[in-house]
Amino acid sequence: MILPILIYGHPLLRKRCLEIEKFSNKINSLIKNMYDTMGQAQGIGLAAPQIGISLRLFIIEYNNFYKKKFKQVFINPKILKIYGSSLITKEGCLSLPNLIENRIRKNHLIIEYYDENWKKYKKHFHGLLSIIIQHEYDHIEGKFFIDHIYDTKKLFLHNQLKKISPNPNNRLHF
Repeated sequence: MILPILIYGHPLLRKRCLEIEKFSNKINSLIKNMYDTMGQAQGIGLAAPQIGISLRLFIIEYNNFYKKKFKQVFINPKILKIYGSSLITKEGCLSLPNLIENRIRKNHLIIEYYDENWKKYKKHFHGLLSIIIQHEYDHIEGKFFIDHIYDTKKLFLHNQLKKISPNPNNRLHF
């Protein structure tokens, strides 16, 4: 089932999400709906709060340049370490339609998480996958990638963000 994606300005997108206490078939259904929604929106990642569910859950489905597919569910993830060289990448977000900006992030991370079978992992990711994971992780922490760009750039984006946000009282985070 395709679910509506919340847009910048919705208060739920600024809240730190709750851990999933117990695995259930409802989670499997939610994950399937998230993949359907992300596919319809042509995204490569989607976090539960983006569809109005305040849980520590995100998904990624990404085909790299070598036609190698990465598809993963992250339940109750915890980033243990972010390190390495800084990369400047262009980031967009399904909750910030038509907005793409440069963002600096480190290119390595170590993360602990559960998959959809409730199996626990501790893994290292690098390069673009590290960037995508950091982006989705920000969502379950109540953050957007634009929170981390230069203040002068935020001022430049202010009017564009006001057009995106359905909340006239929404304020940029500086």
